[in-house]
Amino acid sequence: MGDKDFFERVWEVVRAIPPGRVTTYGAIARYLGSPRAARLVGYALNASHSAYPPVPAHRVVNRLGYLTGKFHFPSPTTMQERLESEGIQVQHDRIQHFEAHFWDPVAHLPWPEVFFSRSCTEQPPL
Repeated sequence: MGDKDFFERVWEVVRAIPPGRVTTYGAIARYLGSPRAARLVGYALNASHSAYPPVPAHRVVNRLGYLTGKFHFPSPTTMQERLESEGIQVQHDRIQHFEAHFWDPVAHLPWPEVFFSRSCTEQPPL
């Protein structure tokens, strides 16, 4: 699988994250079968700003709930503003009650072979 394929798979997983929930770079990497590729997930999200349909990259944080990707948005507060508009409290660049908002793609999506085999016109599962 090439990087472009990997990036597109990351974007599809992120599009499946429901509003008001967050996941981590590592959780996405594990779901995609590349548990050591959390940094590559970050690169994919950084490249997603012009992707269509849009990728809600603001819903991906580090393993401790910190907004480590905030500087890749139009302003340093954009990520926090988007999360707060979905009902997630953020203080000092960290998700409050992180465990309650955490969404694990391994637990909520079908196996990748099934998830990525669906038609491109289908909506991602919630």
